[in-house]
Amino acid sequence: MPNPSAGSANPSASLSSLWGYLLPALNHIVRSPTNLTEKAPVIDISYHMGIHTATYNYFTMQVEAVSNNKERERLTPSGTDLYEHIDKYYAEVARELLLGAPEDDSSLIQYIVPCFNRYAAGAHSVNRLLNYVNRHYVKRAVDEDRGWLTLSDIFDAVAKAIQDGDTKERVTNKLKERRTEELRKWGWDEGGTSEQLAHAESCAEAASPLDRVVTLSALALRRFRTELMEPLLAVPKLKGNKRRKPGAHNGNAPNLPKGRLARAVRELLEKQDVDVEERRRLVAELANAMRVTGVRDGHPLRKRLDKYLLTGTV
Repeated sequence: MPNPSAGSANPSASLSSLWGYLLPALNHIVRSPTNLTEKAPVIDISYHMGIHTATYNYFTMQVEAVSNNKERERLTPSGTDLYEHIDKYYAEVARELLLGAPEDDSSLIQYIVPCFNRYAAGAHSVNRLLNYVNRHYVKRAVDEDRGWLTLSDIFDAVAKAIQDGDTKERVTNKLKERRTEELRKWGWDEGGTSEQLAHAESCAEAASPLDRVVTLSALALRRFRTELMEPLLAVPKLKGNKRRKPGAHNGNAPNLPKGRLARAVRELLEKQDVDVEERRRLVAELANAMRVTGVRDGHPLRKRLDKYLLTGTV
């Protein structure tokens, strides 16, 4: 995609100007149809450099505007407006993908897997394109205890382990241990590679609440979870207040309603006319999509998928 002409306008003059300059690139990278679902479409190098320069200048202008007003800077950190625009953008894209989902449960997983691969490829490309936002805004927010894991999240557990006479260094080490414990839930083991650590932290970021500031790639993955995965995982409510009579199912598991994605997985695993290798591929890719978007390992559907991948049985 070539660099669009901005004429004499300065893309970094305001948020609306910057967003108008960024949006064609975001749409091309994230929304453009492509047969290569695992690789996002590229933009011209001059457009790429123009976006980097405009973003840098926008942040610089914001910092200069608040440099003489520390109270304003504290209340509205520079970059918050752009970060929130990006978050809303990914929410809209994920909702569009949900609206495009087939009504037939039997083809739902075949729809989700390539959709997620395409969406994730675009998100990672945008993450590189707008890395200045990560370096300037996200890093600062994490330093200010607004990241995926805050002191309040771990204070109670760490406070119980702190003893009288503990030095500041020992308390800091206990905080690090708590963070490591959280990362283990996402596949990190001490002694692992830096890539494995980065992957585990990205999963943890995607699993965080919406008010936590995370890297732009994790921001996109988190929105895929909240706007697409969670609605498909949601279990419909039973109508009325009728209770199931004891023994009505002769000892079998109750036929309670399931979310759409759970029904689709059940159909995929139990269907006889599905190629074994294709079934395993779909299960593996769906399990990966659920993990990297922040669906926790205790979720029943994740357990079922992991069990199938481990044992090959339903």
